[in-house]
Amino acid sequence: MAATKTILVIGTYDTKDQELHYVADSIRRMGGQVLSMDVSVLGDPSNPTDVSKHQVAAAAGKSIGDVINAGDENLAMQIMAAGASRITAQLYAERKIDGLIGLGGTMGTDLVLDCCQALPLGVPKYVVSTVSFSPLIPTDRLSPDIQMILWAGGLYGLNSVCRSSLSQAAGAVLGAAMAVEQPRRNRPVVGMTSLGSSCLKYMKYLREPLEERGFEVAVFHATGMGGMAFEALARQDYFAVALDLALPEVGNLMVGSVAHAGKDRLTNAGLAGVPQIVAPGCTDLIDFAGWQAIPDAYADRPFHAHNRLIVSSALSGDERRALIRDIAERLSKATAPVKFLMPLHGVEEWDREGQAAHDPDGLAAMADEVRKAVAAPVDLRELDCHINDAAFAQEVLAIIDAWVADGTIRMAA
Repeated sequence: MAATKTILVIGTYDTKDQELHYVADSIRRMGGQVLSMDVSVLGDPSNPTDVSKHQVAAAAGKSIGDVINAGDENLAMQIMAAGASRITAQLYAERKIDGLIGLGGTMGTDLVLDCCQALPLGVPKYVVSTVSFSPLIPTDRLSPDIQMILWAGGLYGLNSVCRSSLSQAAGAVLGAAMAVEQPRRNRPVVGMTSLGSSCLKYMKYLREPLEERGFEVAVFHATGMGGMAFEALARQDYFAVALDLALPEVGNLMVGSVAHAGKDRLTNAGLAGVPQIVAPGCTDLIDFAGWQAIPDAYADRPFHAHNRLIVSSALSGDERRALIRDIAERLSKATAPVKFLMPLHGVEEWDREGQAAHDPDGLAAMADEVRKAVAAPVDLRELDCHINDAAFAQEVLAIIDAWVADGTIRMAA
């Protein structure tokens, strides 16, 4: 029998007292324990919580009076979010909680997202929200392993409709806390970005050789959420080396596509002192959500409908130059070695001769701008191959071998 798990239940008990108690009671009925946190500002819960709103405000260096006198509900809740996330991190560090569940509308959700980000990968995080999966929530607010459920019928008051969501969430977070296999970190981790193998194939050449060298390999799908997860773990110094070889999210951010991974993409590994091998994989294309019309500015360009979720259009030569300058600026802040690999024969499968995105002039413009923009401390290597050729992967492995030999890559997990 697994040890009893304790779930942190977070919410505004002045407005959602019944709902929060229902979730807590559901967890207890299933054999779990509960630690409750009130993040209200004006009202009080029907019964005292384990962590009071006064303790939450104090953790942010304020009193509830200060929060009320902030004079703005947004600022007030940001103060409470700061306090709540600090307490959440402390409770986990003290091994007092095994998972988190938070309830809310936009206010509560905004706060709970910060609490979720205060917990590391592998700690169950469940958000029951009236705006779950909404475009109101930017990708950079989401934790790598966050779980959400839409709080149907849950705006005001407990009812049979919202009990369905709440009971599922209670069971899910307790079950996750009981079942989760925490990351062991017993091998150095390679974080690699890519797209599906129909577009980028280097992971097929790299994974097994890296594992044979003693690494664990985690590949992140660079379509927005994957890049966000990659950055979150890089920020935690989780990787021994970052192979950031697919960068369409940076271009997507540049042109305003929703398929981006936040403004800090391609910065966190460098700031954390993680050595990086970087390549402009798929930076010739922009990804749009399949449910959106392609903007008029891209309507006459090469176009690829990958599926009903994602469609791609090509960048012009000037846009590729601007993107390379942006990438170079992000990498210039790195505090550890960076190798930038420029495959001169292409950066994704569909830019080969005869394919829809073949544009030798655009590729030449990209390579020219790489030569101009990528400068020390970043080390540029031009490769006489395509990014999907085995020669590209061999260059990556050669760099890794050299970094292991000179101690740049820490092999101790």
